[in-house]
Amino acid sequence: MIKKTVLILFPIVAILGVFFILKTQNSLDIVNTKQEPLEFKDNQEQCPECNMFLVGKKHTAQTVTSDGKTYFFDDIGCLILWIEENKKDSKSLVSWVYALDSNRWIKADKAFYSISDKTPMHYGFGAYEKNFDKSIEYNDMKLKMLRGENMTNTKIRKKIMDSIK
Repeated sequence: MIKKTVLILFPIVAILGVFFILKTQNSLDIVNTKQEPLEFKDNQEQCPECNMFLVGKKHTAQTVTSDGKTYFFDDIGCLILWIEENKKDSKSLVSWVYALDSNRWIKADKAFYSISDKTPMHYGFGAYEKNFDKSIEYNDMKLKMLRGENMTNTKIRKKIMDSIK
């Protein structure tokens, strides 16, 4: 009886072990010494702030630490919160956002941000490469995010939506 159980359980445990190893190996394990944006596959990278898996590049962000570790975020708001919560020195990070107008990675601090886009976490900050009417710069977006002045705040959302009409 014990031999049968071992013979049945051993392959299952081995398969699960291989799956676990493959699942935990992702681009976070790559040392990104050039601190450039990395490509990722859908449902392979998980946002360290909200734990959602990234699907597509739209509204995503990523940051690279000075030691070359890359973290992926489903929303720029998650990146801002993560930097604050983890007491990361933003000067030692190189952060990237996917620009919705040019469909390419640009440095987060060079982007212009809308305040009313539909984003994965509903913060509303969409990144754009070109300046446009009513856009805000990175430091303003960051301040609004940290103050809770985003589309998740019902009073702020109403004010923003009223100003768009």
